[in-house]
Amino acid sequence: MTALPLSAATMMLLLLALPGAAQRRPADAPTVTTVRTEVRVQRVILRVPRAPFAPAAYSAPRALPPIQWVEKRTDRCVPLQNLAAVTINRTDSVDLLLSSGGRLRARLADDCPSLDFVSGLYIKPSGDGRMCASRDVIRSRTGGQCRIAAFRALVPAR
Repeated sequence: MTALPLSAATMMLLLLALPGAAQRRPADAPTVTTVRTEVRVQRVILRVPRAPFAPAAYSAPRALPPIQWVEKRTDRCVPLQNLAAVTINRTDSVDLLLSSGGRLRARLADDCPSLDFVSGLYIKPSGDGRMCASRDVIRSRTGGQCRIAAFRALVPAR
């Protein structure tokens, strides 16, 4: 047996001499429950660039007349994966160029001019992966946002 300091050895003998010491167990350490909290902040914003403006070539013999577009009824929602670019032709709407070659006009709410979207627009995707009229908003690079009032399909006039 190793030599313990007197106070520690005395303490051990006293503990063993107590009645019922053989039946006693050292107190169980309290169970420690560790809770791990993991928070993931995920922000996804899609940027739809403005379509490049191609100036008329100087060597072209004659410039083509601009295309006149006619608005037709269309679905209330458009899949976000179909968006390719945006153009601004009017003050109350933006024209969306689709990857399939089609065009949609997104009419904006009354109090929202389209001039803020000169450098493109941003869309915060919803869970269903679609952009819908009367539900979603488009955001400008400067921080403004406009509610989409309606979509119209654009087809060339005959």
